Amino acid sequence: MIIWLNGTFGAGKTTTARELARLLPQARIFDSELVGYLLRQVITEPVGDFQDLPPWRALVPRTAIEILGHTGGALVIPQTVLVQRYAHEIFRAFAAERVPVRHFVLHAAPEELVARIEGDQVETAARQWRLDHVARYLEALPWLREEATLIDTSRQPAGKAARDIANQIDR
Repeated sequence: MIIWLNGTFGAGKTTTARELARLLPQARIFDSELVGYLLRQVITEPVGDFQDLPPWRALVPRTAIEILGHTGGALVIPQTVLVQRYAHEIFRAFAAERVPVRHFVLHAAPEELVARIEGDQVETAARQWRLDHVARYLEALPWLREEATLIDTSRQPAGKAARDIANQIDR
């Protein structure tokens, strides 16, 4: 099973993924951004985001499927995907291999997202890029609400969000 944690920067995907992996037996975290970093070493055409590269959208599900075949259990993938067509492409690849996907969107109110991004002292170089994505997230929110389970992280810690997701996975 794939547990896809979507949402924009500052929503709590990475922290929630770590908590969720602790809660679920045999769950592992797969950082699909690493596929993007790999591709940027060999594909030099300019793109705004590595998700715009068709090989990224093909390699993420293929890699996840191979990992699942080797390890079993569940893979938690904390990855923002705001382009509906890209999400469909990725999730269709999982469906073609009969790999179930549970898609969750970690949502925080825009003012909360901005406060979290501006307060991040670790990746300050990415601050403006992340702030610019809040508007893109809000534009994507209508289709995300329809196609995923929304988990509001505005006023709850990542551990509570992870427990909420784990409870829904167990059903």
